Amino acid sequence: MTIRVWIKFFLTLLAIGALTTVVTSFIVSTHAYAPFLDPFNAWELLGVILWYSGYGLVYSVIAQMGFFAYLTLHQFGKGFFGYFWKHAQVIMILFTLFELVYLRYHQDAGPEGLWPYFIAPALLSIFAYAIAKIKARETHPRAFLPALFFMIVVTTIEWIPTLRTGDPEWLVLMVVPLLACNTYQLLKLHRIVGFTNPEDAGSNQKA
Repeated sequence: MTIRVWIKFFLTLLAIGALTTVVTSFIVSTHAYAPFLDPFNAWELLGVILWYSGYGLVYSVIAQMGFFAYLTLHQFGKGFFGYFWKHAQVIMILFTLFELVYLRYHQDAGPEGLWPYFIAPALLSIFAYAIAKIKARETHPRAFLPALFFMIVVTTIEWIPTLRTGDPEWLVLMVVPLLACNTYQLLKLHRIVGFTNPEDAGSNQKA
């Protein structure tokens, strides 16, 4: 990856983080905009948008740091664990999902019971599975598990600052841009480095 490509990659992710945070804020933080819509106050409204954009930029940087840390971890894991690295990834995925349900329930236990704490892990797992399938289809079947690991485990680690607060509004405000940035990074990397699916290459040669 050249410096020019990396800068474009970096700036694109900043834009994704800012945009997704602002759009999400319109949905989950309408109270922040309401005072400036009636009566309409363009300057104050712009200030709120810029404020949420600032958070989005921070979330984007967190996602990028997490991605490059994951790339290092993945190479280290393959070298240290060898064949058992895939087993280690499965264990960490299961532990992360367990923590998102059981340990968060004990931290914020309320009268609603345990079941509401399954919602976030379930939605995260479904989204991560879909992205991992796309990654495996575009690259190699072996990429499925690392992609699933990244989308679940690394995203959850990046999400910790708001997981600790337990505020539903900020949980959504942070996880949406994180997922958007992580999805872009995961599905863009093999295109940047010029990786092609061996099956697709074989099909082209036959054709």
